[in-house]
Amino acid sequence: MSTTVPPGVVDATGAGPATPAGRNAGRLRIVFLLTGTYLVAEVIGGVLTGSLALLADAGHMLTDVAGVGLALYSIRLAQRAPTPSRSYGYYRAEILAALANASVLIVVSLYILYEAYQRFRQPPAVESGTMLVVAGIGLVVNLVGMLLLRPAASESLNMKGAYFEVLSDMLTSLGVIAAGLIMMTTGWYYADPLVSAGIGLLILPRTWRLLREAVGVLLEGTPTDVDVGALRQTVLDTPGVQGVHDLHVWSLTSGSNAMSAHVVCAAGADPSALLRAVEARVRRCNVHHTTLQVEAPDAFEWITHA
Repeated sequence: MSTTVPPGVVDATGAGPATPAGRNAGRLRIVFLLTGTYLVAEVIGGVLTGSLALLADAGHMLTDVAGVGLALYSIRLAQRAPTPSRSYGYYRAEILAALANASVLIVVSLYILYEAYQRFRQPPAVESGTMLVVAGIGLVVNLVGMLLLRPAASESLNMKGAYFEVLSDMLTSLGVIAAGLIMMTTGWYYADPLVSAGIGLLILPRTWRLLREAVGVLLEGTPTDVDVGALRQTVLDTPGVQGVHDLHVWSLTSGSNAMSAHVVCAAGADPSALLRAVEARVRRCNVHHTTLQVEAPDAFEWITHA
């Protein structure tokens, strides 16, 4: 049997290289400070103007602050060394953070839809001028946050969750500005709940996809960046391999895929050389942690005739 340690996975000697999310923790800290500062100003502005769209934006900004903070905390957990009770370490903490962010966003979006329905029945007057100023500042803050997080969003579900938080707020800020302009020029106060409902409906599908991805990792589903058929064929094409069975692939966290398999060694092949060759080949298929059991040819015959 052979095992290899993937990038980002530590062993008993201590913490190893950072995960994809860990390598971008500095970006998250900047976004956390920006959103936290703006949140206070936006809540005050929403209360003073009476705008649901602005308060909806503040609600999303609150989830931003909490979500980015949770993402940062999960990165710290993920960098802890394994223990006897956590042999893989705490890498799944990043996936749990993404799951939590997605869940909170879904709840907030549904609540905004409910509040929008209530305001459709009796739309209140809104101070459009103040609303536009506050929303304009928020748009700038969210655009900066998006530019910081977007490069890392494709590397990690944790970073994608934080990015979606900021993206949803950017869309909300745009909606608030649009509603403010409509109300300022026409006095049509239905624009406030209408825009809020549109924002909620726009955010839900993206958040649902993030939720499904996070659940998929927790259920040890096949990573989206691994083609199992191609991976199996890669192992079979390795010189000295007669067969492969019980092949499983899963993710420890984003960017760290693991695999286990039983590899049948052809007659006359060197098992040690075969292991090294298989491990080198599967790395090209985005698999970095391998646990391989080498079996004699007669084992393959027993399996195929069972």
